[in-house]
Amino acid sequence: MQYEPRTISDYYRQRSRLVWGRRMALVGALITFSIRLAWDFVTGSLTQNQPQRAWEFREKLTELGPTFIKLGQILSCRPDIVPPIYLEELTKLQDQLPPFPNHIAYQLIEEELGDNYNNIYGSLSDKPVAAASLGQVYKGTLKTGEIVAVKVQRPGLVECISLDIYILRKIAAWAQESISFVHSDLVALIDELAISLFEEMDYNQEGRNAERFAELYGDINNIAVPRIYWQYSGRRVLTMEWITGTKLTELETIKAQGLDPNTLIDVGFQCCLRQLLEEGYFHADPHPGNLLATPDGKLAYLDFGMMSSVEPSYRYRLLESVVHIVIGDFEGLAKDYKKLDFLPPETDVTSLIPELTDIFGGVMEATVSTFGFNRIIRKLSPLLYKYPFKLPTYYLLIFRSAATLEGIAIKLNPNFQPFNQTYPYVAQRLLTDSSPELRTCLQEIVYQDDEIQWHVLEELLGQVRTSRKFDISALLHQGLEFLYSEQGSILRNALVEEMVTSLENLSYKTLGQITASVGLAVNVTGKLESPNLERMEKIGAMIIESSRFDLESVPKMLELLLKQETQRLGQQIASEIARRMFRLSEESPSL
Repeated sequence: MQYEPRTISDYYRQRSRLVWGRRMALVGALITFSIRLAWDFVTGSLTQNQPQRAWEFREKLTELGPTFIKLGQILSCRPDIVPPIYLEELTKLQDQLPPFPNHIAYQLIEEELGDNYNNIYGSLSDKPVAAASLGQVYKGTLKTGEIVAVKVQRPGLVECISLDIYILRKIAAWAQESISFVHSDLVALIDELAISLFEEMDYNQEGRNAERFAELYGDINNIAVPRIYWQYSGRRVLTMEWITGTKLTELETIKAQGLDPNTLIDVGFQCCLRQLLEEGYFHADPHPGNLLATPDGKLAYLDFGMMSSVEPSYRYRLLESVVHIVIGDFEGLAKDYKKLDFLPPETDVTSLIPELTDIFGGVMEATVSTFGFNRIIRKLSPLLYKYPFKLPTYYLLIFRSAATLEGIAIKLNPNFQPFNQTYPYVAQRLLTDSSPELRTCLQEIVYQDDEIQWHVLEELLGQVRTSRKFDISALLHQGLEFLYSEQGSILRNALVEEMVTSLENLSYKTLGQITASVGLAVNVTGKLESPNLERMEKIGAMIIESSRFDLESVPKMLELLLKQETQRLGQQIASEIARRMFRLSEESPSL
């Protein structure tokens, strides 16, 4: 089940009658739509009729079968190719098709598993409980009593999809060479579609995807993933645990079961953050049919045919870009796009900054009903043509995944604030992750223009305190290790300088208060100006407030005080104080 375009091409070059038959069927299905689109262009009603044409386009793709349904789903996250109105319509594309006869399904089970279905299963439902573009699902039981879902692939699917891919690839190659305004790599788009489809047609791969997902995210509270029964599974048949649940869009049913919609959305969002920014392995198709609320309050993920991944280096940059969005640093965000290779390194982003400000400004307090990923996509679409953006597939799938979850959140909790929920997680990762990439990212954010950005550090610490994983001793341990890492040396020296300066100013302030109380006048003018002192005191208070002074915390705090980095930091501070006192004594011998 590996996609090999050359093998497919060699096969169908020798079967011209089969190819031309399918081509004519495709032309016949699309000719009415094409004529109407051309007439809109001639009469100048292209924009006016666009919503109707987008609906017709979605309907035509559904009629054309599995390949074109999946093509539409990929196009639904390609604002660089498809107009916004078509994007919105394609997100509604469902891959539900009429079921194929039971006797064909039973025959396929026997071919795949090597025995009659009655000898394998205790029972199977009389009719499929769901029928999609690639297969259909039966509810059944094993001989041992477990309730299972049995997924059976449509007959002749590989041949059908291979032929469509061959034809689409030929059309894409012609369009790239012959149509001047086509700038996207359409052949690569078709290859991407084919790779995705061939992976989805391999149910063994889907089973492995499910187990990997469970291994990575099964430790999250209230996340459920179905168990795979490998002895009853093959390339075209997948037997998995049956999970009873309610679609997240059925709000009244969820409430009637005594479940909290807010909790479900929060669990889903936290799992989404882990997928995208921590592990990098994510469910690329979390539509309402693939997410269920179980009676015991868990969020169950289903259907692991469409998965994607993000390389670690890009995950770190994505994390940095989220920080720039939430702190309002849109110049930094524009630079992130170059670091992520979304824009060429030589791109002048000066004019892009105010446009990003318009798109992302005020996101912290925005709710899913007033500001969402679909709105972001609509606003970003014109920029993809105005600037030389080249967005990778994983990024577009992230947007699609997030937009789908957002659509569910709007129904369950329209007041949910996605970026407000994201910030504590991002802050936790930045302040505690020991990877060199994130340490470099932290230094770039906290230390700019040769100054420590105390307001950013205060903001990060304030956010991380709201995180479920917050542990002040672990945070201080990681902070010290960061300061004495290769990435933290510049920040460490700047921190020591500021701490000693603040101590110096604080001592002069105290001296002034003491002498004034006894009627003496000591001139400390110029020594009291420390704009960062107040922020440093506030950060210190936050750390002290977060520390639990009980028997459990004593060993951790002692370990922190005895830590080598703590000793070295104290020595560096003491050395800087001594150096300043010596300099002061030379400048003012009378003191």
